[in-house]
Amino acid sequence: MNYAPIDLEGMKGVRFMNRIDTKYLFSVRKLHDLLVSCATDYKVLEINHQRQFNYKTVYFDTPELLFYYQHVTGKLSRYKVRIRTYETNGLTFLEVKHKSNKGRTSKTRIEKENGDQYGDQKSQSFLNELVSPEASSLKPVITTGFTRITLAGLDASERITIDFNLSFNNFKGAKAELPFLAIAEIKRDRSHGHSAFVQQMKKMGLHRSSFSKYCVAMALVNDVPKQNTLKPKLLLLNKIKDEYDRYSPASGQ
Repeated sequence: MNYAPIDLEGMKGVRFMNRIDTKYLFSVRKLHDLLVSCATDYKVLEINHQRQFNYKTVYFDTPELLFYYQHVTGKLSRYKVRIRTYETNGLTFLEVKHKSNKGRTSKTRIEKENGDQYGDQKSQSFLNELVSPEASSLKPVITTGFTRITLAGLDASERITIDFNLSFNNFKGAKAELPFLAIAEIKRDRSHGHSAFVQQMKKMGLHRSSFSKYCVAMALVNDVPKQNTLKPKLLLLNKIKDEYDRYSPASGQ
């Protein structure tokens, strides 16, 4: 792709740790055309000549699955707790994401040594401050993996992540893979303003869609309650998979 590169230092201006998020789900077969169409309006994160990066995320929840319930029941103020590892450089962070009742997402994190457990004193103090009193009961419940491409607007007003090659594992042997799916997420300081990426989404007939990797992963590989609330998302995944399969090389299209 004919993108100008941007490094991690340059990306600091578009980290948006407190932001408005907008997501789109689509067949990964559309990714090439999407990237080609946006090349004049964005830079791409490049580290050591790489532009695609593998991520591993371990999500934590209470024994009662408090965070899962917060999301699937539509609670306006909700949390996610996770350990995310950037596999390219080994950096690992303990992160707390909070979605406010005003629709803003904030992310707070501390760096950890790769392989550290979350239960050390530094991590516990961090979690006690942000999600107390549930912090002491948190346990790992699922892990996700994906590949990410990150774009930064030339005017520094937005950051876009595009995730694909998604896989889920519940630590008990149950796995799920979504090779057909791509998830684009626009992260901005405000909800309005021009976005070449949003305009391209409209041209491609793609619509905004809320989506939680954590909740969908739980529904796919764990026997969790209230799965009916996720049925529209699961039906959308099936629709995207059908589209992906329909235009597969084997189909001759």
